[in-house]
Amino acid sequence: MNNQTKQSGFTLIELVVVITILGILAAFAIPRFASLEGQARLTATQSLAGSVSSAAALTHSVWLAQGDPASVSVTMEGQAITLVNGYPNAATIQNALVDFTGFAVTTPGGTAVFTKQTPGGVSIANCFVTYTPAAAANTAPTVAVTSGGC
Repeated sequence: MNNQTKQSGFTLIELVVVITILGILAAFAIPRFASLEGQARLTATQSLAGSVSSAAALTHSVWLAQGDPASVSVTMEGQAITLVNGYPNAATIQNALVDFTGFAVTTPGGTAVFTKQTPGGVSIANCFVTYTPAAAANTAPTVAVTSGGC
């Protein structure tokens, strides 16, 4: 009687080939995933700039709808917003926003600066949105994105 047991499995060469292929795939995938964090910060900053612009325009629309050009404030969603030339001032623009999580707000020199922060609360240099209120009547505020450090 021939009682042979047949062993099955992978040869050493097959295992080496599979490990090499996985190494090559990892070499291409890791840099792509590493750069996603910076792209996410940039996108969040650009999105906030759009939200700030929209909030300023919506506040201006509410002011116009009130029909009182002498009014220096409006209330939106229960939040008081102080106006300059019909647009939010730097100190109250964040009241017109629904959410700006992940950003710290400061108001140096009459502008509002929304600086992107890490999950640990550390500000990221050169990754922010600046809101400058309207300088004169019939002019819109300025919203600028600085993204060199995102």
